[in-house]
Amino acid sequence: MYEDFVTRNASSVSQIESALRSLTYVIPGRFRESEIASESCTPPNHGCQRPITLTYIVVHSGVQLLSLYHDSLLAKAIARLPTNIRRPHPTPHNRYTNFWTAKSPLYKRVALLLQMIQYTELLWEMAAKRKGEKIRWRVVVVLEVVKALCRLLLMRLTNSRPLVSPPLPERGVNPRTLEEENDKSQWDGMATPPLSENADSSLGWTMPRTGLSLPSLPDTSEISEYLLKKVLTADDIKPPKQLLHRVTTAQGQLAEVMWILRPVIYALAMQRWKANKKSWRPWLVGVSMELGARQLAKRDLGERIAGGLRGLTGLERDELKRRGLGMGWWAMRGAFYENITKAWISGVTGRLRNKPLLDMVGGVIEDYEYLWDEYYFSTATM
Repeated sequence: MYEDFVTRNASSVSQIESALRSLTYVIPGRFRESEIASESCTPPNHGCQRPITLTYIVVHSGVQLLSLYHDSLLAKAIARLPTNIRRPHPTPHNRYTNFWTAKSPLYKRVALLLQMIQYTELLWEMAAKRKGEKIRWRVVVVLEVVKALCRLLLMRLTNSRPLVSPPLPERGVNPRTLEEENDKSQWDGMATPPLSENADSSLGWTMPRTGLSLPSLPDTSEISEYLLKKVLTADDIKPPKQLLHRVTTAQGQLAEVMWILRPVIYALAMQRWKANKKSWRPWLVGVSMELGARQLAKRDLGERIAGGLRGLTGLERDELKRRGLGMGWWAMRGAFYENITKAWISGVTGRLRNKPLLDMVGGVIEDYEYLWDEYYFSTATM
């Protein structure tokens, strides 16, 4: 069965997925398709770019969806392992999302739908663009509305807790590796334990009566590293649902709802002013909403949680940091990109042209420049 094959060869499957994903990231414009080759030309002052094709997007989306399916197969395989097999401590994100997917089947279905839309949204936009700009922007707005509804429902299902990204557990350990490690750890106390990789067999000690040999003591740095892995933090002993504080104030709920609705408002604004790509109004509306939501959320956390921002759990700090880093993508959107970033990128690729090795880097940037120029979802972070 396919499930057994994936379970037995999880490491190889992960490597193949990573290779295919890297390939689609590095060569977005290398595939050719005559049907949409006419879309490969950008404005006159930027020349003609390599065609970005539906083939590339299908491959990229397919790899992402296949990876999502493999995650579910491996999660089921780990759940079926005997209880005597020790499992590594899961990350706070996996503990939290595993709790809600196990507790609420609706949460799991909604989160899965959200993930599938995010993996295929660029594909839908490219297909819609072939029908015209009007249809394209309708599809973009509909997808953003569906994603916003999914997020609002997830927030409701988790009792008004902030959202995490991704909403589903990330891939865990290889179940076959756990079984092998468990077999190796079953030492009956009579056989000579195996030497560590860094241990020198000449430094071992042989017991005179039994003839059994004992390995040398490990290096002190290895001992410290081992002990540090066993240390439990405050987050490790908390129940999973307490890894994120509930949003109980009107200010906090407004901040989260603003963050969820920001892509919808921005997409509507982009649709309204689609004739003028250099208009600053959509960009200012979108970045103001996201920045306002972030500031409201930080103020609410500082007032509501004991210790302020220092009292946040590790999962909350990670999510707040991820959202902060995501704001950097505003440099690649709307008027900021058209008026500022685009000219800078074109200047960089121009200087790299006709130079050994660097020309290849410039070619990859040019491929992505076409995506940034023509497609809304190429810079979407939600």
